[in-house]
Amino acid sequence: MPYLLIVTALWAFSFSLIGQYLAGQVDSDFAVLLRVLIAAALFLPFTVWRGLPARLLGGFWLAGALQFGVTYLCLYRSFQVLTVPEVLLFTVLTPLYVTLFDDALARRFNPWALLAAAVAVGGGVIIRFQPLEGEYLTGFLLLQLANFTFAAGQVLCRRLLQQYPVSQPLHHYFGHFFLGALLLALPSFLLFGDMQRLPHTALQWGVLVYMGVFATALGMYWWVKGSTKVSAGTLAIMNELHVPAGLLVNVLIWNRDADLPRLALGGAVIMASLWINRRGRARPGVQA
Repeated sequence: MPYLLIVTALWAFSFSLIGQYLAGQVDSDFAVLLRVLIAAALFLPFTVWRGLPARLLGGFWLAGALQFGVTYLCLYRSFQVLTVPEVLLFTVLTPLYVTLFDDALARRFNPWALLAAAVAVGGGVIIRFQPLEGEYLTGFLLLQLANFTFAAGQVLCRRLLQQYPVSQPLHHYFGHFFLGALLLALPSFLLFGDMQRLPHTALQWGVLVYMGVFATALGMYWWVKGSTKVSAGTLAIMNELHVPAGLLVNVLIWNRDADLPRLALGGAVIMASLWINRRGRARPGVQA
């Protein structure tokens, strides 16, 4: 859990940084590509290419393409048609996708994990729900694809590490994750990137470098590492904490108005979902 909490804090800052300094200013395909390149460059010196199960490496390439490639390409594009509150609202369904995808791979149905994820979604909706305006169907569909691929990627990595235990430490082959993401990020930039909207200030470059090193390289690494130390139900719920964490960052740093009673109530509901998940795991014959 500590790994997941640290990454939640990193991603809460990153979400605000995207909205403040990148969205609508820097080409989204370039932003994603640069983050992937930085992360890949950090891990490649440690990367081994032989002596590992082919399915493990292939799975990491696939997970990277899903969890970072598809997810972030869709996420950045959603900012073009949605407001920040709408983006936050439409990401609250991720825990349900995590739970359902994990159950599908395990060929089981765990009602306790699904209930806990649904309660966590409810907490996120309490915090961020507000009337939607304008044309948002495209943004909604983009974010549901992003939510699904982000959930699929992290569940896939978790199960691969459980099914293929190897003597090599994770950082010796985690670079394959970002190489998989590069398979989508590079062609997307070459096909759709706008060279007129590259970063043009030191601040924008600094934000992208920070996000490449911390939110992407270390964040993804710690998230995958942390996912193996918790149940699938807890992993699903941790996907919901970015909502209150992101709001706190906005309130404390950018002084954005926030409904603090709703934030407290929604946060309490999310914490209650952790208790529900733990209670379900404690029942005989139940795995969350």
